[in-house]
Amino acid sequence: MQKILRSSTLTLALLASVAIPQAANAFQESPMLKAKVDAGELPPVDERLPTNPTVVDAVEVGQYGGVWHRAYRGPGDRWGPTKLLEERALKYVPDAEGNITLVPAFIESYSVNEDSTEFTFTLLDGLKWSDGEPVTTEDVEFWYNDVFMNEALTPTIDPTFSPGGEPMKLSVKDDRTFTVSFAQPYVYFLNILAKDSTGEPSLDRPSFLFPKHYLSQYNDHYASADELAKAAEEFGVQRWSDLWGSKGPVTSWWQNPDLPVITAWKIETPAPGNVVSMVRNPYYWAVDQEGNQLPYIDRIEHRLFEAIDAFNLMIVQGQIDMQMRYVNSSDFTFYKENEDKGNYHVGTWKSANVWSFVPNLNVQDEELNKLFSNKDFRHALSVGIDRETINELGFAGLGEARSVSPISGSPYFNADWETHWTEYDPDLANELLDQIGLTERDDDDFRLLPNGKRLQIVVEAYQDFAAPILEIAADYYSDIGIELLPRIIDRTQWDDNRDNNNFQIQYTPVDRLSVVSADPRNFMGNDSYAQQYYAWYETDGEAGIEPPADSAIRDIWADWEKASVAGSMEEADAALNNLIGTFVDEGYVIGLVGEVSIPVIVKNDFMNVRNGLVEDDVTRGVGLGQTQQFWIDQSQQ
Repeated sequence: MQKILRSSTLTLALLASVAIPQAANAFQESPMLKAKVDAGELPPVDERLPTNPTVVDAVEVGQYGGVWHRAYRGPGDRWGPTKLLEERALKYVPDAEGNITLVPAFIESYSVNEDSTEFTFTLLDGLKWSDGEPVTTEDVEFWYNDVFMNEALTPTIDPTFSPGGEPMKLSVKDDRTFTVSFAQPYVYFLNILAKDSTGEPSLDRPSFLFPKHYLSQYNDHYASADELAKAAEEFGVQRWSDLWGSKGPVTSWWQNPDLPVITAWKIETPAPGNVVSMVRNPYYWAVDQEGNQLPYIDRIEHRLFEAIDAFNLMIVQGQIDMQMRYVNSSDFTFYKENEDKGNYHVGTWKSANVWSFVPNLNVQDEELNKLFSNKDFRHALSVGIDRETINELGFAGLGEARSVSPISGSPYFNADWETHWTEYDPDLANELLDQIGLTERDDDDFRLLPNGKRLQIVVEAYQDFAAPILEIAADYYSDIGIELLPRIIDRTQWDDNRDNNNFQIQYTPVDRLSVVSADPRNFMGNDSYAQQYYAWYETDGEAGIEPPADSAIRDIWADWEKASVAGSMEEADAALNNLIGTFVDEGYVIGLVGEVSIPVIVKNDFMNVRNGLVEDDVTRGVGLGQTQQFWIDQSQQ
């Protein structure tokens, strides 16, 4: 696997600049946009681009035009399309060898002071929103003062943006230059910025930027109570603050075609619908190495499907141009056998995910709560299942049995963590369960809880292909006296169950295992095994559930607090490694199969898709491939 560069290599340079074409008149544009220029509907390309646009070194200089055909599963499937176009001030980009590096995006330069307490950014000169309005530090101040520090919209600031408990501060130098600062050193900040931008509320989350000229009309610092109430009624929400957030009808790019963005494409026909379409942004700020304004592709269309069989049929019929999402490893042989029929080829990326069982430490069932909180019970769950069988039958042997821990190639990889509690040992599992006191069994040989009821655990997933995997797991667990009850539910319901603490175990890919310092929150319980504990931690006790005084999750949080204010990368990494080690040793999440070779469907006329990259949420999934440089060979149409 390619190396994932250690955090320190990303922040050593105090200045990063953007290469530019030598002459502005070298800029070219899509015929689609040139027609609008000729019709007087758009200014010329050199007036739409920044003075020195960012240069994306395309694998091969491409051709303009065409529609990228994909598939999606409904309104709740917003993250798939989002990862095609997210932008950050700094982005993870693969170099020629596939190693992940951090490069400037819509900024001209950035600098970091000696003790990593101040980070200064300069926006591209001439950067514009998709409606042609200039992007300036007024938009940065609007983001900070009116959104980020507005308790009505951001009642809780995530710990990753308030190390040591004190939120980042902003100072503006001029129309393009601003500085964010922290009370203490924050050596991981650029990593976190590249992964998570500056957080909610929004969906594509451009770092530090919100379009003031558009969004101020929906903000309580600018609009009256009557105006806000009218806007809420118009968009069909209860409160004006509901207009905001990743699901808000105003700030979600996925729902609002009027929202100005800085991404390569913008929404044209929103969900719900049989086809969701995105159209190129005429003011996108990047060009290829020959001065061609990106993106190459005019539109992206996502066609609705319900069952995975229908999606696979679309692939075989040649209806999918390029897609990784929902392309299942278990169907790898099927995809290969139908390459000629569908006029595509199958590439592979290496997944940073580990498919896992996530027990809910905050489950409302009192008896299960006691068991899930018991380390020996989690140990029994882990050694009571044969991961090699899961890998062969569920992933066509394309993965490996492993725990939830940093993947190989990560600077935080540890071989001992990788194999922690992963050896199939039903005798040990039975011994552990007996020691806990679960010795009584019913007539079907299932163990009984202290209250006399059968030990039943509902495990829920939202992926169709998970069904046979869950059935295999149920067979293994029945051998040690646990009745596992699989449920396949809708993704929206799955998310709601997690958010509302209404699940027992969820089957899911646990990600963010490449550059762990960019987002350690899965290890800390967020959206995972202890969401209510994390809510308590995040809100300083105002929400959620307080963990027991002796809970190891408190050690995990303490180590993050050490890492986030450490004075050096070495000190920060030492604390982060302690955090990971505690998580792995406790076995909070039952990792099954990871580092899977993910099939990537690529039509034979769809160009510039690199093979063998690392797929992770940290590096924004398929976005690591720099989708704006994908192109369609029109000669093969």
